[in-house]
Amino acid sequence: GALWCSGSSAVMRLFDLFLGRKSVDWELRLGLMENWRQFSLLVALNLFVGGMIGLERTILPVLAEAEFGITSKTAAISFIATFGISKALSNLFAGNLAQRVTRRRILIAGWLFGLPVPIILIWAPDWGWVIGANVLLGINQGLTWSMTVNMKMDLVGPRWRGLALGFNETAGYLSLAAAAFLTGVIAQSYGLRPEPFYLGIGIAAIGLALSVFLVRDTAPYLALETARQAALDPDSTSTAAPAPVSLRRSFADTTWRRRDLFGITQAGFVKNLNDGLAWGIFPLFFASHGLDLDRIGILVAIYPMVWGSLQIASGWVSDVLGRAPLIVTGMLLQGGAICLAGLVTSFGPWAGAMVLLGLGTAMVYPTLLAAIGDAVPARERATSLGVYRFWRDTGFVAAALSAGGISDLFGLRAAIFSVGALTMLSGILASLTLRDNRGNPQR
Repeated sequence: GALWCSGSSAVMRLFDLFLGRKSVDWELRLGLMENWRQFSLLVALNLFVGGMIGLERTILPVLAEAEFGITSKTAAISFIATFGISKALSNLFAGNLAQRVTRRRILIAGWLFGLPVPIILIWAPDWGWVIGANVLLGINQGLTWSMTVNMKMDLVGPRWRGLALGFNETAGYLSLAAAAFLTGVIAQSYGLRPEPFYLGIGIAAIGLALSVFLVRDTAPYLALETARQAALDPDSTSTAAPAPVSLRRSFADTTWRRRDLFGITQAGFVKNLNDGLAWGIFPLFFASHGLDLDRIGILVAIYPMVWGSLQIASGWVSDVLGRAPLIVTGMLLQGGAICLAGLVTSFGPWAGAMVLLGLGTAMVYPTLLAAIGDAVPARERATSLGVYRFWRDTGFVAAALSAGGISDLFGLRAAIFSVGALTMLSGILASLTLRDNRGNPQR
């Protein structure tokens, strides 16, 4: 026992040295370079978060028909609705809970929910088990991805918020693309189950281990930013402890009461609605034109690969030029790309449409998160982000219900065109409601 304790202490001291933790009275500083070790670890962790959702991108829509005999498009992509509901609710409550419980504990809880997912998908005897696995996956994604976003914001402060989130989203969606491609290749060679999901067991185990042994909580950095904002606020004269953040008030502000936050939220909702289309309808659309699984896997992977690889640049550009230009342009570009995908009928033009869709998404995704962070005080950020991410991921539910229903009634192409038009309309609405809050989180 003594040897175990001394060995464990030595290992943790090495971890602390690598992560830059010098002592309990170490002077905290906000910034990306100042906290690069812990920031890099969180970026690496998000590779595993994104990989979990990438497991399903290529396979599940095809699996529904091939192994479970589901021919209804609404039923085939019903797993997206359950995923969206559980992820949205997890986001909503995780954001507010993060103000009361440490971010690290919520992160670890998220990985515990994710561990059974690939095992259930391997052994599922009917489609109901797949639906249940996606409830757990939604909770996993809501808790883990929310906490990596909040922890990076805590570390870097307001100056390079867009760049920091660009790193976060790049890691997650590049990993998603890689997992989507790999599972398509594995499925083409070995079958739809169980081999593609072995990858998920390793991803979940490593993600949990990193969170338990290496990640440190960022509450001290959040306290530092909150104190700085209070010192800069001329209306802040009270020295009393701040009241708890109200989820009800944040929900109303982010959903409808504040015009700028409404503009951000509706764009996020539509963004994930069209992502649900790309997840559930595009693989079926490509398969209906005779493409093999490995070719479908390439097309499905192109979109998040472009999306992921460009988000560092787009996050940085939003720090320099402002959030609104990238959000509006990105939404319009996504809508055009979706319509283009519905117009063409061969691999090359589809690949081009997926590149444009990824480019538009890269412009929007980290920028919307940063815009929320700009618009609210630091102590309210996790709760407001939770509300935004709730509505954003409700877009998955809307995609499963609307795109699936339209596909059953009028065909896959009609669903694609309707979502493309809605995305362009959202871009126009964003142009009328957004304003620049960079560097002014107290409005």
